[in-house]
Amino acid sequence: MPEALVKALDELTVAWQDAMADEAFVSEFERVLRDYAGTPSRLYHAERLSRQVGARVLLKREDLNHTGAHKIRNVMGQALLTKRMGKTRVIAETGAGQHGVASATAAAWFDLDCTVYMGAVDTRRQALNVARMQLLGAKVVPVESGSATLKDAINEALRDWVASVDHTAYLFGTAAGPHPFPSMVRDFCRGIGDEAREQCLEQYGVLPDAVAACVGGGSNAIGLFTAFLEDEGVEIHGFEPGGDGVETGRHAATIHAGEAGVLHGARTYVLQDEDGQTVESHSISAGLDYPGVGPQHSWLAAMGRATYTPVTDRQAMDAMALLSRTEGIIPAIESAHAVAGALDVARRLGEEKGPDATVIINLSGRGDKDMGTAIEWFGLGDAEGEAEPVVATAPGEEA
Repeated sequence: MPEALVKALDELTVAWQDAMADEAFVSEFERVLRDYAGTPSRLYHAERLSRQVGARVLLKREDLNHTGAHKIRNVMGQALLTKRMGKTRVIAETGAGQHGVASATAAAWFDLDCTVYMGAVDTRRQALNVARMQLLGAKVVPVESGSATLKDAINEALRDWVASVDHTAYLFGTAAGPHPFPSMVRDFCRGIGDEAREQCLEQYGVLPDAVAACVGGGSNAIGLFTAFLEDEGVEIHGFEPGGDGVETGRHAATIHAGEAGVLHGARTYVLQDEDGQTVESHSISAGLDYPGVGPQHSWLAAMGRATYTPVTDRQAMDAMALLSRTEGIIPAIESAHAVAGALDVARRLGEEKGPDATVIINLSGRGDKDMGTAIEWFGLGDAEGEAEPVVATAPGEEA
C-alpha cells in the first residue's frame, strides 16, 4: 500500500471497530437493510432442479435485494460508516457493475458525491450498469490501462484515494485488499449466511449438507460461508472462474492455479508468472475477472475447511440457461458458476444420502446486466424465430 494510505487505513480500522461495537450503529445498519435493501432475502426451494439432481436444492435469493445483488449489504454498511466518519465523497471500483450500481445507490441515498472506476472492457460488456450508475448521479471513469478490467479499476481507485483521502472514503467492493477491508466486507455481508442458516433450520429442521457460492474476490461467498464454519457436517464449496479451461491459461481460478503473493495490499493466492508478476485473468463474467482472491478464502482453502473448484465459461453459461428454463430465474453469470458447480455436489450428495440431502446455493445477483453476453453466447434475439432455442442441460448430462 502507498505510505499515504497507511494512516487512512488505520483510521478506517478504528472507526469500523468502534461502529460495530456501537449498538446504535448496528441497529441503524439492520434497519437500513430491512427497510431499504429488502433483506432478509428468501430461501427458495428449487423443486424442478431438485428433481433433476436427486437432492434438495435451495437458492438464497440475494438477486431479489434492491439493486439486484448481495452488494447492497456491503455498500450500505460502508456508506453508513462514511457518514459516521464525516466524509462527503465516496469512490468505488466495479467489474460487472453490481458493486458500482450499489455504491451509486448508497451515495444517492446518503447524499454523498460518488465516482466509480471501471475497466474500459467492462464498461462495454456492462453498458446497462454504466447507464444505471450515471442515472443515479455517479461519475463513471473508464480505465484503459492494463487489461482494462477489475484489477486495473482497483489500481485507479487507489490512486484517487491517495489524493483525496481527507474527505473521501473508498467503498471496497469485495473481501480483498488491505486490512480492514476483507474483515469489514465479511461483517457487512455475513447476514447472507446467518439468514440462510436460520431459514434452513426453520423450514426443514436441519442444517444443509453443503453450501456453495461463486468466488472472484469472494464477498458473497464469505458472507455465506462464515455462518457455517463451525458446523463440521456442512461442506463448504467455492466455485472459481475457470474461463476457457485452467489448462489453457485463460482463466481466473486463483486458488486452484495461483501461488502465494501480494496483490492490492493483501497476501493471498495470486495468478503470477515465474518472476512473481501478476498475470492477466480471464472470465466471461466481469465480476469474477480478478487475478487474486480474498485472503480469508486462501486461508479456508489452505486449512482444508472449504473446497474451491474451477467452473468454465461454458459450464456457467449452460447453468444460466438451465436455471432460466427450469425455475424461471435468470441468474447473473457470476451466480451461474455457483449453480453449475453446486449441482454436481447436489447430485453426489443425493446418491449418498437420498433426496433429502440439502444444498444451499447463494444466488448472488440477477442476470439482467448480462443479457448482452447471453444474446451473443446463445445467438438470441432473432425475432423471426430462426435462431435455435437454447438447450438447457444439467451438469453431467449431454445436450
